[in-house]
Amino acid sequence: MTGASDSFIAHLIELRTRLLHSFVALLLVFICLFPWASDLYTMLAQPLLSKLPKGGQMIATDVTTPFFVPLKVAMMAAFLITLPYILYQIWRFVAPGLYAHEKRLVWPLIIASTILFFCGMAFAYFVVFPVVFGFITASTPQGVAVMTDIDKYLSFVLTMFMAFGITFQVPVAVVLLVRMGFVSVGKLREIRPYVVVGAFVAGAIFTPPDVVSQFMLAIPLWLLYEAGIVVAGWLKPVEKTADAG
Repeated sequence: MTGASDSFIAHLIELRTRLLHSFVALLLVFICLFPWASDLYTMLAQPLLSKLPKGGQMIATDVTTPFFVPLKVAMMAAFLITLPYILYQIWRFVAPGLYAHEKRLVWPLIIASTILFFCGMAFAYFVVFPVVFGFITASTPQGVAVMTDIDKYLSFVLTMFMAFGITFQVPVAVVLLVRMGFVSVGKLREIRPYVVVGAFVAGAIFTPPDVVSQFMLAIPLWLLYEAGIVVAGWLKPVEKTADAG
């Protein structure tokens, strides 16, 4: 009983250490970015600002919004910068309890998942936002001024980043399911029509109510699913063994 208690306490101490390291890294990067918080927000808002009519601008409807919104952007940027280090700390915590074949599988998946998430965000920022904002501003009725609140814009951007970041995880999910033997490549090809329909449903749910943005989420989702099938076809399901450590 004492041994189990000591082991549990040791795990809690290890968890505290990993969380502390992650928090300190996040805090240090945030402090470094804080002086440029307003510049970071301006860069984040550039896809919309570039599409506004001449003289158009964004607005802040709350007293504290001009201070706290750039602060949120700086925190988001700090989190993204430190994400690889945070994932490394998570890996350090869970690795001792994994089997050897699980270690060989998890670390490449973490790297691929992180890269794909960043790719999804980049796709949203550089490809989707200019098209969507251009479409919205071009569709604005005559006499209506487009003046988006900066806090609502940030919420919209974060939602889109999450939607496309998660969408770009599809190849990782497909490869993981095949690699672990939960589903076969043949079955994935068989359910392709349902995936295509699901992709357009997801596009309708997680994007603004315009056809352009819905297609720009649904089509990459479908293509990434196909890419996952191709990669999974090159791999064999992992053989589970009892070799811990």
